[in-house]
Amino acid sequence: MLDLKFLRENPELVKENIKNKFQDSKLPLVDEVIELDKQSRACKGEADSLRANRNKISKQIGALMAQGKKEEAEEVKALVAQNAKRLAELESLETEYSEKITKIMMTIPNIIDPSVPIGKDDSENVEVQRYGEPVTPDFEVPYHVDIMEKFDGIDLDGARRVAGNGFYYLMGDIARLHSSIISYARDFMIDRGFTYCVPPFMIRSGVVTGVMSFAEMDAMMYKIEGEDLYLIGTSEHSMIGKFMDTIIPEEKLPQTLTSYSPCFRKEKGAHGLEERGVYRIHQFEKQEMIVVCKPEDSKMWFDKLWQNTVDLFRSLDIPVRTLECCSGDLADLKVKSIDVEAWSPRQQKYFEVGSCSNLGDAQARRLKIRVNGKDGKYLAHTLNNTVVAPPRMLIAFLENNLNEDGSVNIPVALRPYMGGKEKIETK
Repeated sequence: MLDLKFLRENPELVKENIKNKFQDSKLPLVDEVIELDKQSRACKGEADSLRANRNKISKQIGALMAQGKKEEAEEVKALVAQNAKRLAELESLETEYSEKITKIMMTIPNIIDPSVPIGKDDSENVEVQRYGEPVTPDFEVPYHVDIMEKFDGIDLDGARRVAGNGFYYLMGDIARLHSSIISYARDFMIDRGFTYCVPPFMIRSGVVTGVMSFAEMDAMMYKIEGEDLYLIGTSEHSMIGKFMDTIIPEEKLPQTLTSYSPCFRKEKGAHGLEERGVYRIHQFEKQEMIVVCKPEDSKMWFDKLWQNTVDLFRSLDIPVRTLECCSGDLADLKVKSIDVEAWSPRQQKYFEVGSCSNLGDAQARRLKIRVNGKDGKYLAHTLNNTVVAPPRMLIAFLENNLNEDGSVNIPVALRPYMGGKEKIETK
């Protein structure tokens, strides 16, 4: 969420940013907020004046009564009552204006970084760099579900009977591989100085609206009926929420956390063949990383975060590339974002396996995450990035380590988590 003072002083810049995100329908909101803010400040000014006069007038009543001027005292009492009624009206208006302004400000997108390419949607994202040589084997790579079934490693029909579409049972070596990747990713991030965290898997609405837009919330989150709780769609939300309503001593920054959690998502809409199986599902597990830092350090941390994901995938012999997300592909709170995509030998293309985002002070403003610095208090910057989400990672891993006989090689880095196995064999 933008600073209201910034919007008031830079309306044309805010409008230009809205245009760059191809959200022209939101342009009138800028002028609407400015007018509401003007009315709100006028209302507050009058209310403050009445509050300031209230004690002064009360003292006059006491003085008049002491002098025996009861009639004059009654006139002043009537004025006090009149002012009290007006003050109540103004206080009600203050609340109304504040709620209206906040509601609109929550929908106006954050100012994107000048380096972000301008484009309408993800088709205009820009490739930055490739890491590792994409390999195309001289044999046909099966669909990922077919690979897993050769190991008796997946049961979609059983999951469908139990929970419906979008769920799965992982079994045997495939299930072990899934858990091994999560464990390896956890230790990988701990070795890079991050504090390991297992967060709450449910969060309150105040946290949800603090970390994401209303549109994202509606598209992603499952609400617990009858309670002010939502199942998390990603653990970064509960990890950022950990700092809600806090003042962090500057010397304790940066806060760097890596977390494990299950994730739950609605995943609305129909999807093609490659997004069936375990690509786009309602429940999965993920290792995540977040940083809470000083504003001047957020660019440096942004580059460190996406590089962590690249390094992890390369340590498991999976070719990847990075994509700079264009303006139209950025969620409203994001300042800048880079996707990490893994090579799919089957599809002969890259597909998304992680996303790194710098949100500037947008989440901190909503959640009141402040820093106590030597020159006073200020808002922190927050960043997040996917370490690894095994369902998609499994697809990339299996396809890139598959042998013609159906066995799958286990990279050296993962072998300690797989009981020393160098490969897994089909049943």
